[in-house]
Amino acid sequence: MSYKYAYNTRDIKFILKEWLPLDDVLSWDRYKDYYSKDDVDVLVDQVRKVAEEIVAPTADDADKIGARWEDGKVYLPPSFHGAIKFLQEQGWGASTFDFEAEGGIPLTIYFLLWEMLSAANPGMMSYVSNGGAVANVIYHYAQDYLKEMFLPDLYAGTWGGSMCLTEPSVGSDVGGLLTKAIPTDDPRIYKIKGQKIFITVGDRDDIDQVVHLVLARVEGAAPGTKGLSLFITPKLWVNEDGSLTPNDVQTAGIEHKLGLKGSATCQLVFGEENNCRGWLMGPAPDENGVGMGIVQMFNMMNEARLDTGRLALAVTANAYWNAKDYGKDRVQGNLLSNPKAGKVSINQHEDVKRMYLLNKATTEACRALLAKCYYYEDAREFAPTPEKRKWAQDKLDMLTPLCKAYPSDEAWGLIAESLQSYGGYGYCEDYPAANSARDCKIWSIWEGTNYIQALDLIGRKWMQKKGTLFAGILGEIDEFLAENKGKLPGLEQEMAHLEKALGAYRQTQMAIGKYVQSGKVGLMATYARRILTATAQLYCGYLLLDQAKIALARMEELGSDHYDYNFYLGKIFSTRYYLNNAVPNVWHTLELVQIGDTSCMEAPVEIFEY
Repeated sequence: MSYKYAYNTRDIKFILKEWLPLDDVLSWDRYKDYYSKDDVDVLVDQVRKVAEEIVAPTADDADKIGARWEDGKVYLPPSFHGAIKFLQEQGWGASTFDFEAEGGIPLTIYFLLWEMLSAANPGMMSYVSNGGAVANVIYHYAQDYLKEMFLPDLYAGTWGGSMCLTEPSVGSDVGGLLTKAIPTDDPRIYKIKGQKIFITVGDRDDIDQVVHLVLARVEGAAPGTKGLSLFITPKLWVNEDGSLTPNDVQTAGIEHKLGLKGSATCQLVFGEENNCRGWLMGPAPDENGVGMGIVQMFNMMNEARLDTGRLALAVTANAYWNAKDYGKDRVQGNLLSNPKAGKVSINQHEDVKRMYLLNKATTEACRALLAKCYYYEDAREFAPTPEKRKWAQDKLDMLTPLCKAYPSDEAWGLIAESLQSYGGYGYCEDYPAANSARDCKIWSIWEGTNYIQALDLIGRKWMQKKGTLFAGILGEIDEFLAENKGKLPGLEQEMAHLEKALGAYRQTQMAIGKYVQSGKVGLMATYARRILTATAQLYCGYLLLDQAKIALARMEELGSDHYDYNFYLGKIFSTRYYLNNAVPNVWHTLELVQIGDTSCMEAPVEIFEY
């Protein structure tokens, strides 16, 4: 078996018990009578055990057996069935999204627990999570009779779900979708006709029903994205008496992928026999042909974007922890700085330590970013006042592109460093790094490519509410610097780098603004992805320094002989490395933007033939 689960939970416990305002969350009505901070260790340890003993043993089957398509049906690796059922029955699946149920584990905690589960078998987790994401959309937007029809089984995990957007001729250009919705005698029900591709877990054999959310255009609706509506289109039609009958949804095949082979990526055909029906969610297109579909779908899309970042982080962190475990035992070479000391384990070599520290610092930065947004998701749903819910939604809107794109962009390079640290063994399938490298690449493509995330950041988030919302994100860093400058001993250089990066970032915004105003919009597109990376590095640098502030206090309190001292010392080294090696990219990006190189815009496509 090449797969190995190596997850360490200490950073997750730190985030929940020492960094995030969990006491605030636990005081809200939904949670106050059910959980306390004392439950964190038990929950984390329990899920860590489930991940290792129930989920991780299925991971090799995900890669070696994978999902299989035969005679119009998808078959999962047999080991998946029991593990998925266990997770659903034990409350680690869709039931979390039942927002009207009493209690429930706080989302702030829950999504960090899902990180551990995702690392155990990333190819299996969409079968567990997608039904909940579909239920969330139905809960927020569907009519009551549709909620009654679909939510109980989705929450129970006995029905699954999928998001159906991409078509053979349409990927990121959503407005060009061709799937049609044809009215019937019942104004609630439409005939659906079209084809969707790249549909994650669009079919499966462990359960009978998959509830598809299908974006389609009602005949006569407006062109582009504004004319789209969203339809609940189940694999099996739900009759008035609750019985299920086929609904003319065909699985035409699955993709043969580089990695993540246990997750079935399906090609679905709706209405091949002109008998596929879907329930319209919410109102029909208005008098101008404007539908609500894209707004509704983005509820699930944004959830999926955080999930994508979490999957990328989970696989990256597990690859790193496997690599550092290998490095403790592998003896090879002499230290350049002390060659007479004899052979040493490879984890003592400077370049291997660089690989590890790059991974450690960046995965902790990504976890901090995602964890902040888990708190905002919780507050958006359950904070006690409308004002705080709106505040949380605004924060989440600004940070979602970073949560999706930054972990998934960094995963490929970070896992390459983990693989490199094994030497030749890393390239062999007997070791887990090769599997992780193949699995991780999809996440920079999923749920809107990272270029789309970058355009969303620069073209929308920067300007939303006349720029006030994104200015609030940068304002957090201003406040942190004002409150802590000169108060973090040993991190003076790192604080200076954060301040320099913040100034450089604002200059980058002004430079892009001038390009756009002068008609050089192509330069915004040229630099968009690099600016998104710089944005994440700036914000994550602030988050790591905020964590380091806690670590410094704890180190002074505990003393160097305490068993937990090295965890907090590790936080300091993560912060030092990240602020001195990643964050300087922010002002380097400014320099590139100021150069304004137009070669990408001017290059004729013919040159790529050679």
